[in-house]
Amino acid sequence: MINNVMLVGRLVKDPEILETENGSKVSNITLAVNRQFKGSDGSYHTDFVDCVLWNNFAKNVSTYCTKGDLLGIRGRIQVDTYEKEDGTKRKVTAVVAERITFLSSAKENDGMELSSDD
Repeated sequence: MINNVMLVGRLVKDPEILETENGSKVSNITLAVNRQFKGSDGSYHTDFVDCVLWNNFAKNVSTYCTKGDLLGIRGRIQVDTYEKEDGTKRKVTAVVAERITFLSSAKENDGMELSSDD
């Protein structure tokens, strides 16, 4: 089975890093990804895709990228379920990054590529 996603989009807001209880770093970002075809209204639509960046990905994107920067992300779709306080179950779908390419950055790191091996 294959679970592979490739996205190119712009950061919706500046990335922020959180630290988990076990000391890992995580950043939850959203990419605005334009569709390559027009909708029924004749305009191009945009999808807002949630992505999860761990450890070095989180640190580097937070250091080098800001709102509006263009990123390429290759990763996998992950679906998590959780139970809310009222007992209802919810699903959260996100792309977990395995490779990131900085396609435009105000901090002069265009073309920088990171993989999970870094």
